[in-house]
Amino acid sequence: MAEQDKQDQYVVLARKYRPQNFEDLLGQDALVQTLTNAINNNRLHHAYILTGIRGVGKTTTARLIAKALNCTGADGKGGPTTHPCGICENCKSIAAGRNIDVLELDAASRTGVDDIRDILDGVRYKPTNCRYKIYIIDEVHMLSKNAFNALLKTLEEPPAHVKFIFATTEIRKVPVTVLSRCQRFDLQRLSIDNLMSLFNKIVAAEDLKADDEALHTIAAAADGSARDGLSLLDQAISLGGGKVRADIVRDMLGMADRNRTFEIFTLMAAGEMQTLLTKLKEMYQNGANPVSVLNDLLKLTHNLTQTLLLPAFVNDPSLSESEKIFLKETSAKISVAALSKIWQMLIKGLNEMQTAPVPIDALEMILIRIAYSANLPSPAEVLESIKKKSESGIKTSPAAGADVFPSPAAEIAPATKEAAPAVSFADINELLKFLEEKKQPRFVYMLKHDMEICNFANGKITFKADDRLTSETLAELNRTLENLTGGKWAFDVAAGKVEHTIAEQETAQKEKDKKDVAQTPLVKAILNEFRGAKIETVTRKTTPAEEKTDTDETAEEAFDINHEYDFNNED
Repeated sequence: MAEQDKQDQYVVLARKYRPQNFEDLLGQDALVQTLTNAINNNRLHHAYILTGIRGVGKTTTARLIAKALNCTGADGKGGPTTHPCGICENCKSIAAGRNIDVLELDAASRTGVDDIRDILDGVRYKPTNCRYKIYIIDEVHMLSKNAFNALLKTLEEPPAHVKFIFATTEIRKVPVTVLSRCQRFDLQRLSIDNLMSLFNKIVAAEDLKADDEALHTIAAAADGSARDGLSLLDQAISLGGGKVRADIVRDMLGMADRNRTFEIFTLMAAGEMQTLLTKLKEMYQNGANPVSVLNDLLKLTHNLTQTLLLPAFVNDPSLSESEKIFLKETSAKISVAALSKIWQMLIKGLNEMQTAPVPIDALEMILIRIAYSANLPSPAEVLESIKKKSESGIKTSPAAGADVFPSPAAEIAPATKEAAPAVSFADINELLKFLEEKKQPRFVYMLKHDMEICNFANGKITFKADDRLTSETLAELNRTLENLTGGKWAFDVAAGKVEHTIAEQETAQKEKDKKDVAQTPLVKAILNEFRGAKIETVTRKTTPAEEKTDTDETAEEAFDINHEYDFNNED
């Protein structure tokens, strides 16, 4: 009867399908390769430390290492191997957790120095049945300071028959004195592809049916943890009566329907507040979790930004087909600037939601704020509106109604063609530009900040030098110029103190430009319209020589002006 009860007892998927050899260990190729080389070359370390997120396989890997080092093979004559047989007594007892020579300690519950001393008392005794006596200490970072100190000496010079394997999720909490005595392995998060492969294998082995979208959703929710993913899969199988369905998984995780989330994003970005609130209430009544909706919107915003900047991202295998379609269609009519604004407001809203008494109310206010901002004019439109008013003398508020999906091409300036290498220069500015193009920032800085250029001729520079400039540095500059230009250069160091560097002259000119521009009618109107605004940069559109001959050009037209102001300021 007892045997029958044992057979009827259900084993959860995370335990039933725990890897029994290194080939089953997903996503840890570097670890497997290192251990394989160590075993094949008989270069086994006396202590290993495994770190990674929960459920990624740290304890499983520790047991696999223990099996690999103690496997005797089916004939009982085998040695250490990366392919443990799984049928010898050592392999079976280690897998079952009952081998007397492989001791597992949970440091989270046994943190004291006395617990460690009890273990270390047995270190000097040779193993009973195995080749090595192995100590597996899980969550090792939980040990007390005294416990670590008690472990150090043995860890530094352990007997040849002893191996230590530590596992931790908090590697930063492990003392460096312990880390320096261990060979470290960082177990990677499992990718969605790896988890999908594992889920499909288990579904086939269990003779079940599952929607690809449901498995993909579970893999994404697992966040790289195999154990978390298998626990969710177990739950989905139970809820679906043996079939893993996408709608059941979404309800189980409190997630919104993906297509509904796409619709919410589009309405939010388009500024259609009334329809947005109606759809959001429907989602909430159907069981959507407000925090999950906000996180989904953040993920969509990030994915859209990646699609805009890296178009190949839309072919990422981790994306579902419906998400790929949405990214392709929406990325064609939204800008990076709009996405950046949406991202910032969603992140701020996430913090607000954590302190809000009613999450759905907080989510509504967050989305209303974003939708409202979509109807505000862009900075370029504001400037254009103010310029027109300034020209016509009309004093009215700027009109709203910015296009929510401005073309990305309008924001990206055309790439400038790389200048051909120069061998002669009309003035020092041409030389500085040449050095910048040749990726020589050190010498550009030196010429601008550490020298006062007295005279410049092609092949010869007369300057006053700062005290920190050495002859070696100047010789290096000379060699660099000769190598880059293919000609000889002469330096003439004039006497006197450095007083007017190029950098100081540029700074003075920028300040003068700001003051000049601030007095123009257009900029005055802008500064009056936006309280607290300030001019950040002023870029000349023409050279000074051209400005003198072009008497019809206004002061405003001679500059490109960048302003800094906060559009979140409702004042």
